[in-house]
Amino acid sequence: MINSFAEKTVFTTGEVAQICSISQQTVIRCFDSGRLKGFRVPGSKFRRIPKQNLLEFMNTNDIPLDKLETQSKRVLIIDDDHAIVDMLSDLLQRERNYEIRVGHTGFDAGLITREFMPDIILLDFKLPDIDGTAVCRSIRNNPQLSHIRIIMISGVADPGEVESLRVAGADAFIKKPFSVDEVLGRIAELVGR
Repeated sequence: MINSFAEKTVFTTGEVAQICSISQQTVIRCFDSGRLKGFRVPGSKFRRIPKQNLLEFMNTNDIPLDKLETQSKRVLIIDDDHAIVDMLSDLLQRERNYEIRVGHTGFDAGLITREFMPDIILLDFKLPDIDGTAVCRSIRNNPQLSHIRIIMISGVADPGEVESLRVAGADAFIKKPFSVDEVLGRIAELVGR
């Protein structure tokens, strides 16, 4: 389930009170004193707080950000090795804060990416129908998908090929065989967990 506040960009004082677990009067006082930045709705007394200003206020006052974050991050795993897909899928599901989809071809990657809109893709370099570099380029060339993080996974160790993956738009590269901690760490680093 996705947090209802995660996608919002502007908040009411009541929403800020709920997010910060403080009273609405306290929010209004902070706003009126300038400690919480925002704007008034023209022609009314209503106050609105942009997300960036709310984040700054929460960070300054050591208020946890968990109510602004989604409850789960969407991860797409694309690899033709079913054992790797199963292992990664099981591993991430145990973490409980990931929603997982899987595919085994470059065609799957394109189709599932557009439908699922993952936050991050674990993408094998050598797929049966197309290589991961082409999939990566296709995603990077679509402005609607440009926010998606991509971790390329491969047994390739040639520095030139690794560099071509980065040029194609990969955010990170993990060499097979890999450690579970390395994969979890990279995912957490790229999706802000």
